[in-house]
Amino acid sequence: MSLDPVKVMKGQDPMALSAPLASNGDSKASWEESEGFCDGLGPKKPKSGPVRRARKVEGGIFFPKPENAVTIAVSSRVLFRTEKEQKVFEEKGVEEYIKYQMEHENEPFAPGPAFPFVKALETVNARLRELYPDSEELFDIVLVTYNHAHVGVRLINTINHHNLFIERFCMTGGSSPIGYLKAWHTNLYLSADAEKVQEALAQGIAAATMFMPEKQIEVSETQLKVAFDGDAVLFSDESERIFKAHGLDKFFEHERENENTLLDHGPLKGFLEALGKLQKKFYAKGHRLDCPIRTYLVTARSAASSGIRALKTLRAWGLEIDEALFLAGAPKGPMLEKIRPHIYFDDQMFHVEGAVEMGTIAAHVPYGIAQKYPHKKGTNSAK
Repeated sequence: MSLDPVKVMKGQDPMALSAPLASNGDSKASWEESEGFCDGLGPKKPKSGPVRRARKVEGGIFFPKPENAVTIAVSSRVLFRTEKEQKVFEEKGVEEYIKYQMEHENEPFAPGPAFPFVKALETVNARLRELYPDSEELFDIVLVTYNHAHVGVRLINTINHHNLFIERFCMTGGSSPIGYLKAWHTNLYLSADAEKVQEALAQGIAAATMFMPEKQIEVSETQLKVAFDGDAVLFSDESERIFKAHGLDKFFEHERENENTLLDHGPLKGFLEALGKLQKKFYAKGHRLDCPIRTYLVTARSAASSGIRALKTLRAWGLEIDEALFLAGAPKGPMLEKIRPHIYFDDQMFHVEGAVEMGTIAAHVPYGIAQKYPHKKGTNSAK
């Protein structure tokens, strides 16, 4: 099985994982030939929907400052399904694409792979507002897209149709969004553009490429579930490098010898820290057992042979994982099917494919030695 970002539904032609030739919103390509894409387009006030995060103050609406919030930046192509529009763009060009979007701006997009995750973030926000009505420590969602501003009308209409609360847009008109991500103090960036994800990671921003399974399992509507791989995701790829260079026995020996040496941090450690900070706000109010955020470590490490170093590292960092699964090389897909996370992060496409086959929404973190030496079927994995 070979996956491509978002477009993996049955009967569809997948796009190349490498840089696409063109895009309907999240790839640069043909946009460079057009000008004037950054005209301001203010978001419309939602007509109806769930209780909103913003609170009224004298003089207008109050929103959390980016530096106080846990900011999640999502691209339009992972939040919504835009394959039809993508085809118009690729076959007829940018002008016909914009015309098509304007003609269909009252037709909402269908939910994409990031949609359940974003809905779960809003559920957590609702609980936080009940307990801490004046706090700015909330999830703040920013829609990031390469799109022309005219397309923003359809995006806003779609957001209102689905009762989402996304008031912050970043429509770059073909320019790279990475500089804006840093300005937003982004804690996590989710995109269908693998190159932009790599660019974000290189800038120290937690990022991943999302994939849509052919079948999708139902996920909780009351609890956000986030699952992480260990090495090269939460931790550095130090141990994975030993495994790739010297094999499994040397890997186990290395882990035993360094049991009390902390692993270095990986690209998504900061996001786990942000989740943990919000979890502790619930714990402080006596809601540990019914906390609406639950985290999972799902690793191919063996518990007795190499798991203790991972657990000691998390403990030394002051981070809690609600559940830790050490699979000793067993497939991750069946376990993830039981967990039913809103998102699962892994650095190896082999494991991402296995998760997606079982209906889990998975995201690839293109970081570390595994990108140079990808996992092959029939071989064991240290992580």
